[in-house]
Amino acid sequence: MSERIVMRIGEALVAGGPAGTAAEPEVAIGEMDGPMGTAFANLLGDQVKGHTRVLAIMNTDIMVRPATIMVSKVTVKDTRYTNILMGTVQAAIANGVLDAVRCGEIPKEKANDLGIIVSVWLNPIVAEQDDLDHKILFDIHRKATAAAIKKAMNNEPSIDWLLENQEKIVHKYFQMGLDGKI
Repeated sequence: MSERIVMRIGEALVAGGPAGTAAEPEVAIGEMDGPMGTAFANLLGDQVKGHTRVLAIMNTDIMVRPATIMVSKVTVKDTRYTNILMGTVQAAIANGVLDAVRCGEIPKEKANDLGIIVSVWLNPIVAEQDDLDHKILFDIHRKATAAAIKKAMNNEPSIDWLLENQEKIVHKYFQMGLDGKI
């Protein structure tokens, strides 16, 4: 049997597609009989206007395992944005979770015991794009979800790597501020 997974945290950024398609999920993964289960149930039962929490699903009645709940980082105000988030991106996240199980990042035998919370970044400009490529958007969010799960399950980056590289890493927007570009 696999080790107990109390709670693991990870994030990833996948960009490179058309404007607005970048994905930057943050994930928390853990056993549902611990703090993750409490957090999961609280999110599911405590809906907030503009930040609706929904399960990641493959289709309208096929929930992914491990059970995964999505929380939007952006206030949802627009029907088109909602449909993209609760359609293309929701399916992408569900598939990213299954990809993580398929490749062994999440132990298959733990699929019914774990819960995942995904904090979702979907750029609001997607709702303004008439030619939005849903396949590219899907692929990027799927890849980012699997990458964030991989980092969480492997405790990446390690503290040793962070300490070794601390002075080499400059936050993109901090650097842009230093350069007078924001």
